[in-house]
Amino acid sequence: MTSFFTQPSSSSSSLVPAPQLESSDNHDISEEAIATDKTTDALQVARGVYITIHGHFYQPPRENPYLDVIERQPSAAPFHNWNERIHHECYRPNAFARIVNDRDEIVGIVNNYEYLSFNFGATLLNWMERHDVEVYQRILEADRKSCDRLNGHGNAIAQVYNHIILPLANERDKLTQIRWGKADFRSRFGRDPKGMWLAETAVDYVTLEALVSEGIQFIILAPSQAQRCRPIFTPDQPEPEWQEVGGGQINPTRPYRCYLPSLDQNSPPPSIDIFFYDGPISRDMGFDQALSNSHQFAGRLGQAVQGDQRSSQLIAAATDGETFGHHKGGTEKCLAYAFVHEFPNRGWTVTNFAHYLSICAPAWEVELKPVTAWSCSHGVDRWQADCGCGSGGGWHQQWRRPLRDSLDWLRDQLGRVYEDAGSKLLHDPWKARDEYIEVVRDRSQSTVKAFLGHHQSHSLTAAERVDVLRLLEMQRHALLMYTSCGWFFEELSRPEGVQILRYAARALELAGDVTGIHLEKALIKRLATVPSNVDCFKNGAEVYRQLVTTAQISLEQVAAHYAISSLFTAAPKEQRVYCYTAQQVDYQLQRMGSLTLAVGQLQLTSEITRESVDLVFAVLHLGGWDFHCCIQPFSGRRNYSQMKEGVFTALGEASSAKVILAMHRSFGDQSFSLQNLFAEERHRIMQMLTQSTLTRLDQLYTQVYRDNYGILMAFHRDGLTVPRELQVAAEVALSHRVLLSLRLLEQELSDPLVEGTVGLGHLAELEAIAAEATQMQCPVKLPEARQILERLILQSLRNLLQAFNPATLTADLERIQRFMGLGQQFNLNLSLAQAQEFYMRSLHQWIVPQCIAWIAASQDLDKAAAYGKKSEIRLAHLRSLLRLGQLLAINVTSWLEQLP
Repeated sequence: MTSFFTQPSSSSSSLVPAPQLESSDNHDISEEAIATDKTTDALQVARGVYITIHGHFYQPPRENPYLDVIERQPSAAPFHNWNERIHHECYRPNAFARIVNDRDEIVGIVNNYEYLSFNFGATLLNWMERHDVEVYQRILEADRKSCDRLNGHGNAIAQVYNHIILPLANERDKLTQIRWGKADFRSRFGRDPKGMWLAETAVDYVTLEALVSEGIQFIILAPSQAQRCRPIFTPDQPEPEWQEVGGGQINPTRPYRCYLPSLDQNSPPPSIDIFFYDGPISRDMGFDQALSNSHQFAGRLGQAVQGDQRSSQLIAAATDGETFGHHKGGTEKCLAYAFVHEFPNRGWTVTNFAHYLSICAPAWEVELKPVTAWSCSHGVDRWQADCGCGSGGGWHQQWRRPLRDSLDWLRDQLGRVYEDAGSKLLHDPWKARDEYIEVVRDRSQSTVKAFLGHHQSHSLTAAERVDVLRLLEMQRHALLMYTSCGWFFEELSRPEGVQILRYAARALELAGDVTGIHLEKALIKRLATVPSNVDCFKNGAEVYRQLVTTAQISLEQVAAHYAISSLFTAAPKEQRVYCYTAQQVDYQLQRMGSLTLAVGQLQLTSEITRESVDLVFAVLHLGGWDFHCCIQPFSGRRNYSQMKEGVFTALGEASSAKVILAMHRSFGDQSFSLQNLFAEERHRIMQMLTQSTLTRLDQLYTQVYRDNYGILMAFHRDGLTVPRELQVAAEVALSHRVLLSLRLLEQELSDPLVEGTVGLGHLAELEAIAAEATQMQCPVKLPEARQILERLILQSLRNLLQAFNPATLTADLERIQRFMGLGQQFNLNLSLAQAQEFYMRSLHQWIVPQCIAWIAASQDLDKAAAYGKKSEIRLAHLRSLLRLGQLLAINVTSWLEQLP
């Protein structure tokens, strides 16, 4: 289930009443806390107060355009990148939002997405689908369950694909962004979207026309974007008066209909429905204390309820979804409690925009200001002019207009390249671009084959198929280069601005690959007119040269990455290197003293464009950080054999100079070193190269610690300051022992054939080290130790609850308890989140039903005796399992109290 609750007694200060023994499905909050007779009526007929909280969940695309992965971002530490960090702080916590009692015990876990109205950026969901499929599935499940609860109207709405400012896009890009957003949504949620979130809520009437033409029924805007409104004319009121609301005074508690200009006077004008979120409440959520606790949050929403005679009204607030946990830590708990307790207790119905529209059609129409957005008071100048929005440190934004002009020029040039080259290969190049999202979502060979078969103008050769995919990737990157974040902040050379220029660079590179047309010099000339606030750059051309050109990646560089990495890890015949498949055709490695030489033949194939190249390489490791790698195209078996023989012959003379000379004779002057590797792999190899040194240091410090153990004890005993050198030796030695023991323990326990007592020796060793570290006042600051213990606790819990074995229960529980004790002794601040989530599922799947059965049987002594004989789970077992819940900070007290 998406929401599950423990069952405290009625005397406790918890959220839900004691259980009814007749049902074991009382943890479903959708049925227990919301689906009362009153709210059921409110779901069919507009009656009373409705609440909609919308979260706009979005991260800009951060993937390397050549590798299709997000590289390490040091500013996101201790996480790998900002997607990962915000996911940990926001997206996952909202999928498993805690409700706790006054003892900080978990009473329930709520999937907030089941109650939030939300949109997720397609590029963010791409990342999430790869990196945390459990949370990704919780989001999809939440939409399905909200459809069930709200008469087929799901909480999810679509978003323009990669968050471009639609009023600034040309007509083709507008339509493709909308169509890609819809298609991506459909492929995930299994239905067509009824609403769409516009990037920065930027809108004009041309954008509305595009949305209507693509079947979008409603959008959400800020109140400041409305110009005037009036009741929709009726026979009784054929000419209602307009009310000016240009200062943000529009009433946000009702939906509005916006009619579009039409040339056909004989047909009803086209229209789109618009919801305006409550501006003051939304600001308070993002920038004030409205989310400090759920009671205050409900009170703040209650202030917006209007005391008029309407049968219903909608209180709607909207903000960046990252507010709930990332910008404001822990506020996902406020949301969860409000959704399942505060709002229902006030008689309010939690709904979404599509559902409310289905029971309350607009009775008012609205006209919008010409062009507006929620984050710029100057229309959409934040993405094209020096308007002052987003300024900081006295910096100007004079770069915005020439940057947009430069990219508009590039877009138009690429459009001509695409149309000219694509029309020779495709029936309709622009229709193919609109439907290319199918391939972006699924790059399998079958999908690519079906797509090409549908759009090709004739039977394509292998080279033509590659060219088609290159052209479409060129267009995809041309769309990505308009991601709004590139203009949002104060300076072009920020990561967001550099990222859109990297997309532009990849697009023009692909254009050159297909047609031989080179646009880079002309783009750089235009970028020279883009001023930078940073002295070392001065203009956009230097930003491009220093931060974009240096990050471009060639197939030879991918091969060098493969070759150097192969010296440290045995390469399989076929492996994935980021978004490339590397097929090893031949490989030979030989060592001579401190020298290591590898020569091989490699076929690299892009998983994106399907282009393939045959390369040969020779890589020499001279020891330490010194690598010399040469790459060239494969020119035949005979030449390759001669090259291989030549460099290995030179190696036989044990002369690095002769080997390098032989490599250059065979491969040419271009070479690659460790510095040319992709950052992730370079860092991994650097760690491997330093490992032997670190091992020697560990041994040295351990010996120093052992030799001076008595002296250290004396210093501590007499309360004297320990010499820093000895204290460091103690910290290093003890930390090394902790990691070694934990790794061995995890290795043993990962063996499915281990007996229950295996690993206890390492556990005892770790407990002894913990006591010693406390005695020596040595903090163990090891992130890896924390991660291993968290994995061990989760693994042990899964083993215990998935394959319950009464014979090993006591030992299994003891092991989990000792793992948690180690975390406390080493002050590791363990996260038990995933363990708690797994326990809660098991609690409601089978522990609670067992408790209910035992409680029911206990009403009759004969029944209790009979049930005790046939049940594999004894009362003692249940009590032990419930005490485990207490150890995990789960509120199971009432079940313990009710067991006989």
